[in-house]
Amino acid sequence: MIHRIAVPSRRFNPRIGHLQNVWICWSCKGRDDVSKVRDLSLGGFFLDTRTVRAVGTAIHVDFLVQEGQIRADAVVVHRVPDQGWGLKFTAVTEQDRPRFAALMRRLRSTPNVSDTV
Repeated sequence: MIHRIAVPSRRFNPRIGHLQNVWICWSCKGRDDVSKVRDLSLGGFFLDTRTVRAVGTAIHVDFLVQEGQIRADAVVVHRVPDQGWGLKFTAVTEQDRPRFAALMRRLRSTPNVSDTV
């Protein structure tokens, strides 16, 4: 018989995965682009992009969501070649925090793709 051992997550905040319609406009080192957000938590997100940036690179993001303008700064904490970057939030503007909270509430209440299949 095989016994599974629960491995504690190193995440401080649970993430919402399999996002369908969360996009951001990002700016880094003079380049602007638009990319899809794969998963999101209060601490950060995973960005789908084939662009290469070094771990530690700072970027500015603007969420393109129905809640309105949400501006934030983040830093690349890991990369997955040909898939994207894991980013950690370093700042969310004070006036955008209520909209970010509303976005998280909406995403938590929406069934994920994997939940509906």
